[in-house]
Amino acid sequence: MLAVLAPGQGSQKPGFLTPWLDLPGAEARLRWWSALAGLDLVHLGTEAGAEDIKDTARTQPLLVAAALLAAEQLPMYDVGVVAGHSVGEIGAAALADVLTPEAAVTLAAVRGREMAAACALEPTGMSAVLGGDPDEVIAAIEAVGLYPANRNGAGQVVAAGALSSLEKLAAEPPAKARVIPLSVAGAFHTPYMAPAEQALATVAGGITTGAPTRILLSNRDGAAVDHGPTMLQRLVRQVTAPVRWDLCMQTLAEIGVTAVIELPPAGTLAGLAKRALKGVEIVTVNTPDDLAAAKDLIARHGAAPSHEPTLQFRVVVATAAGNFTPADDVAEGAEVRNGQVIGQVSTRQGAVEVTAHESGALVEWLAHPDDPVAPGQPVARIGGGL
Repeated sequence: MLAVLAPGQGSQKPGFLTPWLDLPGAEARLRWWSALAGLDLVHLGTEAGAEDIKDTARTQPLLVAAALLAAEQLPMYDVGVVAGHSVGEIGAAALADVLTPEAAVTLAAVRGREMAAACALEPTGMSAVLGGDPDEVIAAIEAVGLYPANRNGAGQVVAAGALSSLEKLAAEPPAKARVIPLSVAGAFHTPYMAPAEQALATVAGGITTGAPTRILLSNRDGAAVDHGPTMLQRLVRQVTAPVRWDLCMQTLAEIGVTAVIELPPAGTLAGLAKRALKGVEIVTVNTPDDLAAAKDLIARHGAAPSHEPTLQFRVVVATAAGNFTPADDVAEGAEVRNGQVIGQVSTRQGAVEVTAHESGALVEWLAHPDDPVAPGQPVARIGGGL
C-alpha cells in the first residue's frame, strides 16, 4: 500500500514552483487558483522572496496549490492512503475527493488570512523541542503554560504560546532536550487561534463535501475519516487543535503502508517517515524530474487499476485501533441507514462507535467479533449494484 503526503507551513522555498510552470496547463491552473485565493500564486511560487512566502496568509494557499498541482501529474487512482501535515491536510482532503481543488485553495486562503490576523492580536510564538523523554517534554511544556501544538514523532514536539513562556522553557529545557525558537508569526494550533477557527467555520458552512475515495488520515488523532462533513469539521477544528503527526505515522505503519510519496515542497515529512517507518520506500517530489520515480513507486506499491464492471459499494472503516464488535441488531443483508451505529471498536480509552455513512444493504462484514482492527481498516461493505 502506498501513501501520498502533503507538507505544511515552513517547507516552502523561494522559487520552488518555477520548474512546474513548464508543464502544459500548469500556469493556467495556478492563475485560476490565484483568482480564488485573491493572491498571485504564480509570483509567490516563482519570483517572491523568502520573507514574502513566510507570510502565513500567502504561504498556506500556496502550499495547498503546489501539492494539488503536482498530484495532478500522478496516477492518484492507484494511491490507497493520503494525509497532510497542518494546512497540508486541506490538500490531502482534496486528493481524497472530499473537497474540490477549488474549495481546497479557497479554504486554505481563508485559513491563512484569518490565522495571520489572529497572530497579530497578542505576542505569541512556537519553539521546537528536540529529544528528551516524550512524557517529560509534554509535562515541561504544559508546566510553563504552553501547548504541545505539534507532536511530530521522531523526538520532535513543537511548543506554542506566549513569548514569555517560550523564553522560560528555553531557559529551563527538559532533560536531554534542546529548545529551538521557530520563525513563525504566532501560536498555531492553540486556543490563541480561536478567532481564526470561528471565521473558517463560517466559510466551511457553505462547502459541499464528497465521500473519501481513499483512506484519509486526520491530524487530530491519526484516525481514518470516511465521512466528508466530518472531515470538514475536523479541518476547521484543527486550527486550534494540536497536530498529531506522530499518530498519523503510527497509523501508516499499522495499515501496512510500504511506500510514501511526499508532494512539493518535499523533504520534511519524508525525513520524519524515514525515522519512524523503517523499511518503507520514500520518494520526494520537488520538480517534474521527480515524477518518473513517483510513478514507478505507485506502479510497484499502489493498487492495480481495473476497467471491468465491478459491484459498487461503500466501505465502512474503523476509526480507531482496538477490537471490533458488530452491533447485535445488524446482520448481513440487513438494511442500514445513514448515521446508524453498526458496531464499535473497544480501545483502552473506551468504546468508539462505527457508523454507516450511506444507506443501503449491509453486503458483508469484513471484520468479525473481537477481531483486532487498525484505523482505516475496512469492517463492512454497504450498498450494491453495478
